[in-house]
Amino acid sequence: MLLVKTKLGQSPIDGIGLFADEFIPKGTRVWEYRDGVDSRFDETFLESLPVPVQSQLRKYAYKNMRTGWYVLCGDDARFFNHSDTPNTVDLEEGEGIVNGEGITIAARDIQIGEEIVSDYHTFDANTSKKGI
Repeated sequence: MLLVKTKLGQSPIDGIGLFADEFIPKGTRVWEYRDGVDSRFDETFLESLPVPVQSQLRKYAYKNMRTGWYVLCGDDARFFNHSDTPNTVDLEEGEGIVNGEGITIAARDIQIGEEIVSDYHTFDANTSKKGI
């Protein structure tokens, strides 16, 4: 669940991107897993779905490296794009960790209008399948 004000826009990185709609100071919690907004499912559930649905979920969900669960963000957080020089960092331990899902904080100050990006390699077991 996003915890900061954002908006969607055309990304210079890839398709649609997530952009800050407020100044986000370094250390601010940007995202956290929240039951009811976000959802988790396993490979068995995913494979039980029609192929077009599987494709859509594989595109927008990430596979947690530690738990093996797929996580689908129920809000615009699914539009975080990848960057090798992200302005966020994903933490695996600390206050607010739910069901083994990490939290995302601002790695530095993020300006209004700046795209909010993360390094998929730090949390998504399927990064290579997404062409990154």
